[in-house]
Amino acid sequence: MTLRNEMITVFGASGFIGRYVVRELAKAGYRVRAATRRPHLAHELKPMGVVGQVQLIQANLRNEDSVRRAVDGAHAVVNLVGILAQSGKQNFQSLQADGAGLVAKCAAEAGITNFVQISAIGADEDSASEYARTKALGEKAVREAIASAVVLRPSIVFGTEDGFFNKFGSMARFAPALPLIGGGKTRFEPIFAGDVAQCVLKAVESPSKYAGRTYELGGPGVYTFKEILEFILTTIRRKRFLAPVPFFAAYPLGMVGEILGALPFVEPFLTRDQVTLLKSDNVSGLTDDNLGSVKDFGIDLESVEAITPTYLVRYRKGGQFNEDPEMIA
Repeated sequence: MTLRNEMITVFGASGFIGRYVVRELAKAGYRVRAATRRPHLAHELKPMGVVGQVQLIQANLRNEDSVRRAVDGAHAVVNLVGILAQSGKQNFQSLQADGAGLVAKCAAEAGITNFVQISAIGADEDSASEYARTKALGEKAVREAIASAVVLRPSIVFGTEDGFFNKFGSMARFAPALPLIGGGKTRFEPIFAGDVAQCVLKAVESPSKYAGRTYELGGPGVYTFKEILEFILTTIRRKRFLAPVPFFAAYPLGMVGEILGALPFVEPFLTRDQVTLLKSDNVSGLTDDNLGSVKDFGIDLESVEAITPTYLVRYRKGGQFNEDPEMIA
């Protein structure tokens, strides 16, 4: 590997997708400035490159000076900051809308035009979901600051540390049933985190080719929510009842999840905003034929079936040492 002089600043570098992006950029030889709120907890990023290639820096999207320091001297900026559920000061508006706009504003003032914004399929200013609405507002703010910015909208993202397949695999260890919100008919197009990282790399390397466009990123297969839960249960060899939960009944469950999620170190299993999101399919090509797709990046996509069993195995009774193919209670 030949080291390059260009520095890429990655906001949200210590998050789930961020780790894959940092690794991909480092493999390509870029110097990476990993901007995170808690750099003292992100030391796993440094070994992703050679000595000195990955630099940790403290940055908070509610502190403009810290954002300016993080983008200073950068060749390109990647913003991955986002949350799935709100808690305290960590809310959708401050991070996904205002925060994205601040990063783009500071980058523009530093003369940076090579900018990649990670959004989500379903981003829509008129959405009933605050998550989807603030994702769209973040895209708008980024484009107002940097017209050449590339916006990537992935479907649900899977990988070793994901919060989707792992969530239901973990629930199945203890719960007698798994909830089929809305009957489990919502469709998803899961994409591997490593494939999203490859798209980021290509966007950074060829800004003129991808500049100013929005791309919806889906994986090689489309699955209903029910099909995904059935796959998880088969993979971890557990029998669980799949209980249909109408949307109207799911909202009280979401409220309970939010109350529990307000407790320290507790991750909400469901929120009302997530119930709203589940009312719409999460697949590419539904809203605008003019949007780009993952095919524009020319990468070989990894499948759910090839990747997820490597980490879902931990939820089997006996883990990877369980060779019994029979389903268990």
